[in-house]
Amino acid sequence: MAIYKERNFADRRQAADEAKKALLEKFKARPAADDPAVKARAAERKATAEAREKREAERREEKRLRAEREERERAEREASAEAAARAEAEAKAQAEQDMVARVVADEAERKAKRDARYAARKARQK
Repeated sequence: MAIYKERNFADRRQAADEAKKALLEKFKARPAADDPAVKARAAERKATAEAREKREAERREEKRLRAEREERERAEREASAEAAARAEAEAKAQAEQDMVARVVADEAERKAKRDARYAARKARQK
């Protein structure tokens, strides 16, 4: 097991100074803004950003077109459902009218038969 070595203030201060110097050297060692490598990386980042913006614009356009298509399809479905409901209502109304017409015709036929029986009975009584 390692023995713990107690560090004093001077050691800690020296380590901090060395870390600061290393950071300063690293900062000074970086290339200048007019360096070709820096310019190449900046151009690459710019091209990447432009490509990303183009893809996002394409996605937005595709999403807009999909929303329009879905809205149009929804409207068509609603229109066909409404037409089907209207046709069904008309069919029910026509069936009801046919039933009423049959009832009226049956009633008229029964009345005619009753009148005929009544007329026959009257004819027999004379």
